[in-house]
Amino acid sequence: MTLPSFTRRLALAAVLALGVASCGGGDEKAGAAPTEITFSILSAEGQASAGPLWQPLLDDMSKAIGVEVKPYFGSNYTVLVEAMRGNQTQVAWFSAKPAVEAINRADAEVIARTVNKEGLDSYRSTLIVRAGSGITLEQVLACGKRFDFGIGDAQSTSGTLAPMAFLFNPRNIVPAQCFKNVRSANHQSNAFGIASGQLDVATSNTVNTVFMTKQNPRIAAQIQEIWQSPPIPESGILVREDLDPVLKEKIRSFFLTYGQGDTVEAERQRQVLAGLEYSRFNAADDGYLNPIREMIADQQLNEARAKGDTAAAATAERELQRLRSLREVQP
Repeated sequence: MTLPSFTRRLALAAVLALGVASCGGGDEKAGAAPTEITFSILSAEGQASAGPLWQPLLDDMSKAIGVEVKPYFGSNYTVLVEAMRGNQTQVAWFSAKPAVEAINRADAEVIARTVNKEGLDSYRSTLIVRAGSGITLEQVLACGKRFDFGIGDAQSTSGTLAPMAFLFNPRNIVPAQCFKNVRSANHQSNAFGIASGQLDVATSNTVNTVFMTKQNPRIAAQIQEIWQSPPIPESGILVREDLDPVLKEKIRSFFLTYGQGDTVEAERQRQVLAGLEYSRFNAADDGYLNPIREMIADQQLNEARAKGDTAAAATAERELQRLRSLREVQP
């Protein structure tokens, strides 16, 4: 090989390496500490309304970890998961279902979970009846087209997915065949339907119970819970698995200590959290999302059975049983 030929090849290699680095590869992708990171935030309202609430926390995070943190807002979690998969974002706040998607598709891992103002890091789906009606869970599960039933939106985790996965599907109960009438509405409408006697039984959740107790105690006093689901996880903080380990630990420490203590600074941080409707962040790993995985597996099983896909049904059934066994050991 002549020297000019070698030089040309060396120059070409340098150009290719530069191109790879400019596309988000290179040392940062291999785990070296980046000079800035992008924080993905799932927000239906978008940056205009959510930005002022999140920016103080991101500013505090930048100071704590020594790296600039830039926000990336979006209302479509599929886009945000893809952004993390492509290393356009390295840290994210996701609600539980997209968090599972990010773990499965974007090499993400959980480092913390949110805790609301009431001190809870999860909530539960519920079944409610009118107080004093005498309706029991056993009577509801007996079916017979005896009751008018209020269910949630088809995509509602606590209004539809959880009661189907944890209560009805394991007993092969189809609401449309079980109840006299089935009406789909949000939790608040269903609660008013129960209180007014328009519905006999309906789905709700513990968050709505707290809301109704505060905002409309007269209605709340007329409602009784007869069933609660296993805990449904609230949102979490996720990072890419290949993020620099030292930086990853700084990020983890930031969230787990934010707003903690009796100092003036800690009180200021708690005010920032209050704006986000949180009180703190708790340590967590990917296992806290297993209730969501169980609901997903349950959906997949029912879809496979409806299509007559025995292989897919068998796979979903094995996964569902595995997750249910974990719940029995670790409720």
